[in-house]
Amino acid sequence: MRLIAPSGVQWWGVKEIATRALDAALVFGAHYADVRLIHSKDRILSTKNGTLGQVSASESAGIGIRVIVNGCWGFAATDDLSHGGVEACARLAVDIANASAAARKYAVELAPEPPARVVWVSDCGIDPFAIPVEKQIELLLAADAEMRREKGVTLAEGSLEMVKSRQIFLNSEGADIDQTRTTTGCGINCHAFGEGEIQKRSYPNSFGGQYQLRGWELVEELDLLRHAPRIASECVALHSADQCPELTTNLILDSAQLGLQIHESIGHPIELDRVLGSEANYAGMSFLTLDKLNHLRYGSEIVNAACDGTLAHGPGLGTIAFDDEGVAAQRVDIIRDGQFRGYMSSRETAGAIGEKRSNGTMRAAGWHRLPLIRMTNVSLEPGESTLEEVFGVDHGIYMETNRSWSIDDKRYNFQFGCEIAWEIKNGKRGRMLKNPTYSGITTEFWNSCSAIANRDHWTLWGVPNCGKGQPEQVMGTGHGASPSRFANIKIGGGYEC
Repeated sequence: MRLIAPSGVQWWGVKEIATRALDAALVFGAHYADVRLIHSKDRILSTKNGTLGQVSASESAGIGIRVIVNGCWGFAATDDLSHGGVEACARLAVDIANASAAARKYAVELAPEPPARVVWVSDCGIDPFAIPVEKQIELLLAADAEMRREKGVTLAEGSLEMVKSRQIFLNSEGADIDQTRTTTGCGINCHAFGEGEIQKRSYPNSFGGQYQLRGWELVEELDLLRHAPRIASECVALHSADQCPELTTNLILDSAQLGLQIHESIGHPIELDRVLGSEANYAGMSFLTLDKLNHLRYGSEIVNAACDGTLAHGPGLGTIAFDDEGVAAQRVDIIRDGQFRGYMSSRETAGAIGEKRSNGTMRAAGWHRLPLIRMTNVSLEPGESTLEEVFGVDHGIYMETNRSWSIDDKRYNFQFGCEIAWEIKNGKRGRMLKNPTYSGITTEFWNSCSAIANRDHWTLWGVPNCGKGQPEQVMGTGHGASPSRFANIKIGGGYEC
């Protein structure tokens, strides 16, 4: 990824529109204003049992204007980028802020942030939009055919998704930020129906596969064709596998499943708007009340987690140069040596935890949505164990690839189901098990962590479908993890034996 001098900008027509919107908001009475002008395009392809499932491409352009008037927020958005359309949008944002004053409980105060003037373009080795659609469909159909070679596979699917988005951010404090991001994702999965149940296997992950801030090179590295026969074979074999028993034992999770565990039981609870109550109706609040900061033992001493949107963390779906308030991406300790150390904050909420600066996690799912505190990349740091040491127990259950999850509205009690499991005896993988589940309480679970594999086995996974807010905003987050072991975990019970 690279930073480019602002003098290299050639998007003058669009910059003029953004500047006009900002000026109009100030003329109409805003004490503070910021604008996000976004142009994005996507391509989504899918196949199902040898036929096309979806072939779509779309483009979108519009502007979102956020203002503070008399200590209250106002927001409006439009895809009418004419002079009149932009000015009408700015006036509406100011009118909404003025109307909000009737219900004002406190005046909005923003933590200071030095205005940045930057052009940033994410690394993209091979532009996915430069690859012919026919070639992309050919790849998915070939992987589909490989899965269906396995007798017993009743449904085979594949998908590809590519998004390129460019955003101009200006604010009344002098920020001028131009960011372009390209993300790519792909995956395959198959189902086998028989004996009154359906089994499923996915590669490289469920819910669409793997997504990163990269180009077509990610698809090439994942090599769908090579892995298609394996997941098809495992899918069919699950019907003959033993039901995962109900017991309390060592649980070992692969890095993909652990990524979702991090997302639900660390990522969402540390969103400061949930803690403060401004986000509650959609997916609940958080057990991590302010009194727990720097006092709660979140996990065992080997558990270290950070929220990291910086380029150094890797090409995650949450990797940014600046958030949607113009705040630079940062690395923030969430858990350090097992102790709870930090939240994700905004310029408005930073003061609630005694911070003088936002940690750069405000993001919006498009020009037509208001920025919210969102996960960037929330990751479990690698441990010091070899993979052999992680599996080095007399007995345990190893689970791969999420199939289902449930967690309460405080992000405290949970149950997860995986696609496949194996019994571990004396450090060796034994019999295959079907329908594996595990359950627990967030802090008890992380305090039971007894081994984390080293950097050689760490993967930065992309979750493309994180939902938050009303109207709902769906966007991508990143979660890095290595396979890890947890002691005395309740396993089974999610299915009738």
